[in-house]
Amino acid sequence: LSRHPVDEYEQLKARAAGLSADDRSIGAAQLRAMVLSHRDWIDVNNRRELHRHGWRWFFAEFDAVVCPITPTPAFPHDHNPNPLERRLDIDGVEYPYFDQLVWAGVATMPGLPATAIPAGRSPEGLPVGVQLIGPMFQDRTPLRLAELLEREIGGFQAPE
Repeated sequence: LSRHPVDEYEQLKARAAGLSADDRSIGAAQLRAMVLSHRDWIDVNNRRELHRHGWRWFFAEFDAVVCPITPTPAFPHDHNPNPLERRLDIDGVEYPYFDQLVWAGVATMPGLPATAIPAGRSPEGLPVGVQLIGPMFQDRTPLRLAELLEREIGGFQAPE
């Protein structure tokens, strides 16, 4: 946002200031992050370092983590030109598309390497995947695990 005009930045700050203190939605978090002060960024970065420390402890005992990539299997895409207006219907409730990114944050927030692999199909025949997360700076670990798992469960196959 440093390249955005000051008036746009001020508008975003005003929108963020108008959020309810108990609004923990992804959209609210994104808006607050867009106007984060340097002081607050340092605080958040310190918390990220605590997460990294926890992961170092974890990976002293385990080689990798297998977890979802997204909360849902593949789904029909919404082609709205504005990505922020795209919605996904889950059991009759509409959610913003970007809610699908929460699981990606497990690896990206602390800066860990991750590899996505196919893990099967939904009852509707659509692909379901998992991500393999490895220790920091050990990118080859999830890649090698993906290679080994591909031998056992097969690679990607396009839906029919």
